[in-house]
Amino acid sequence: MAEISAKLVKELRDKTGAGMMDCKKALKETEGDVTKATEWLRQKGITSAEKKAGRVAAEGIVGSYIHTGGRVGVLVEVNCETDFVARREEFQTLVKNIAMQVAACPNVEYVNVEGIPTAIVEKEKEIEMGRDDLGKKPENVKEKIVQGRIEKRLKELSLMDQPYIRDQSITVEELVKQTIAQLGENIQVRRFTRYVLGEGIEKEESNFAEEVAAQMGGKQ
Repeated sequence: MAEISAKLVKELRDKTGAGMMDCKKALKETEGDVTKATEWLRQKGITSAEKKAGRVAAEGIVGSYIHTGGRVGVLVEVNCETDFVARREEFQTLVKNIAMQVAACPNVEYVNVEGIPTAIVEKEKEIEMGRDDLGKKPENVKEKIVQGRIEKRLKELSLMDQPYIRDQSITVEELVKQTIAQLGENIQVRRFTRYVLGEGIEKEESNFAEEVAAQMGGKQ
């Protein structure tokens, strides 16, 4: 089908209060039908999630996941509005699944794109601008290519933009929004830490062949 226009995306956004990317995806899924796109967003729980997004989420839990063999471990803090919801099985399952997601995505370093420091963004831009394949392109074309590459790279660093490991058709952000719709409270992934066994330790490397040669020489 034809490309979804910005005007149509804005119309759906004004009608539902959902985010721009969610509206665009809904319209693509429904071939540009605003009514069907609205229903699609409601089924996904996205419209109700957007309405709750501004509410304070100060309760919640710190969840953990240790991968088989004990070589990778994750701690993640997920917040909700009340202690009642924090105790719900659905919420605790969400936290567990997010912790597993972090363990499965070693390149993910931040909760979302908005949380990536400006210095990191600028560094990525510097790297992309210096790539050989852009050398002879006009400056305005180069800027567009670099912007697209940076956006892709930043999403690779963002937990919320990852395809959900149990259902690749949705992102982690969409998973959270579905749970918001189910439980009726704002839910926010606040922070996470990944531990990898031996990470940061400089392991002493020995040259076995040299050791054997030295021992043999000593016996002569």
